[in-house]
Amino acid sequence: MTNKETIVVIGAGVIGLSTALRLQQTLHPNQSILIVAREFPNTTSLNYASPWAGAHYRPVPARTAQAAREERQAQRTYQHFKTLASTEPAAGIQALDGIEHLENPPAEYLDARTVEDFFGHLDGFRQLGPSEVPAEVKWAVQYKSFAVNSPVYCAYMLRKFILQGGQTKEYTLADAREAFHLADGAVKTVVNCSGMGFGDPKSFIIRGQTCLVRNPCSVTLTRQNSDGSWSFCIPRPLDGGTIIGGTKQPRDWDPNPSLETRERLLSNAAKWFPFAPGSEGKFDVIRDIVGRRPAREGGMRIEVESIAGNQCIVHAYGVGGRGFELSWGVAEDVVALVRERGLVRAKASL
Repeated sequence: MTNKETIVVIGAGVIGLSTALRLQQTLHPNQSILIVAREFPNTTSLNYASPWAGAHYRPVPARTAQAAREERQAQRTYQHFKTLASTEPAAGIQALDGIEHLENPPAEYLDARTVEDFFGHLDGFRQLGPSEVPAEVKWAVQYKSFAVNSPVYCAYMLRKFILQGGQTKEYTLADAREAFHLADGAVKTVVNCSGMGFGDPKSFIIRGQTCLVRNPCSVTLTRQNSDGSWSFCIPRPLDGGTIIGGTKQPRDWDPNPSLETRERLLSNAAKWFPFAPGSEGKFDVIRDIVGRRPAREGGMRIEVESIAGNQCIVHAYGVGGRGFELSWGVAEDVVALVRERGLVRAKASL
């Protein structure tokens, strides 16, 4: 039996793993962290979204308070990815050109101030002229982005967490309050990175279908089609193939990949994306991917809930389809909330 105080993090997706790692940087010597999760990076499940993600970094401009909060989180994540890409090749993050082609750009993309707010922090950002894009594209930019091999990155974070003294427990929780009873040491703080929360009526899933192919591609390109739908290609670093996507289907619980959707994704990819010579519109498919993004009306829930006594639950769930892009910023926001409560103390910088 240990007399250490334990902070429990619920969930081992990209938000839970990032938060656990960030918390480790602030721990008092008499504190430890336990990740409790139904799935870990060595498992696959439709409801464990992180290993299925593309994933890449791209801004999503909008004139809402939620968008502004997400952009602050995204910009901090961008800096974190920049560091990892240059210092930790095993993390599975690669710097590469990001290109966006929009046929029917929403109003916020045409507002110079909004574009500056959401794209100005990106290295190498520039708007592309008509001579550089297909004729039907009305708005286009290029910038330095990052692509993430999501299974590799999740496994890297878990390995790092354990090597730094973190503990894990595979367990299916029925309620976040169960987590107070799952550690050897006293638990005052539970961080709820469960994706969907526990019965939150605002939570819902967004079904996504993509296709993983062997064909190499040197950039990540996102295209908005004239009908408002989006297509993208994302090369996975460390020879992980290329993700071609994708769909966003709120509250669609179909677990089965659609062959019709695959054919549409690949047809669009053949027309629009710069695959290596030799592809010629033909794709070597590794697998169809279906995953359920854990979304929430109004955006992520990031707040502290006081429980009886001196216990509290810090909620951080409902990120939707931007888990990787926002992950480190969300983790820092969670740590700030925990620190405000005096539940961890900042370590001196080395």
